[in-house]
Amino acid sequence: MYKLLLVEDEDLVRNGIKRFVPFDELHIGEIYEAASGDEGLRIFEEQLPDLVLLDINMPRMNGLDFATRIKVLKPDVKIAVITGYDYYDYAVTALKIGIDDYVLKPVSRKDVFEVLSKLVNKLKNEGQQTELLTLLKDMQSRTGGTVPVSEPEGEKQHVAQVIESNLANPEFSLTALAEQMGFSSGYMSTLFKKLFKVSFQDYIVSLRLERAKLQLLASDKKVYEISADAGFDNPNYFSSSFKKKFGMSPLQYRERIKE
Repeated sequence: MYKLLLVEDEDLVRNGIKRFVPFDELHIGEIYEAASGDEGLRIFEEQLPDLVLLDINMPRMNGLDFATRIKVLKPDVKIAVITGYDYYDYAVTALKIGIDDYVLKPVSRKDVFEVLSKLVNKLKNEGQQTELLTLLKDMQSRTGGTVPVSEPEGEKQHVAQVIESNLANPEFSLTALAEQMGFSSGYMSTLFKKLFKVSFQDYIVSLRLERAKLQLLASDKKVYEISADAGFDNPNYFSSSFKKKFGMSPLQYRERIKE
């Protein structure tokens, strides 16, 4: 079971989240709450929760400062912020800090449940990654084979870094990734699914859409420019993929955020 820290200075919002979100479905067994950043930091130091949901605007310590400090204490903590109109100004900073997701005010039960589900899934995937690499290491030691093995997170981080450095290149493919990693395409495909739990194509499209989403928040570029920057060679495919994933077109998303 996971531990959640809820940091929100509005009692109504905090109590509503505690009352209406089905935490047991998310395997969240312990919930701590704080009405300020100072109080939240004290609780975090004592309990070291796995998940944090916090308001970005709080007295004495804003959400970004709070997130920066707890990331030092526990780098693998998963964080989502509750925010209003001004997230547009904070988007790039939030990404650099390592904030995983956000919820727009006014918050709903569905929104909170979905964002916490994403954070829990990230924790589960990291745990599965550690287990997988441990099994691979055990296999190598037993057989004396040449199964590629690294320390936990190492292999996955390496693959992720190669993808990140090539994300804007629309011609980057699984074959190109395999060549850079020194593997065959078949082995790379199998390893990728074990590490990331999705296919290469689904992963890279999702990553490009998330990058485009950030650009829609943090820039005034045209949609076709953002599409190209994110690594899509077809703006129409970008727009249809964006709408399929987020339920609205890129322009509708930008307008909603700015409103």
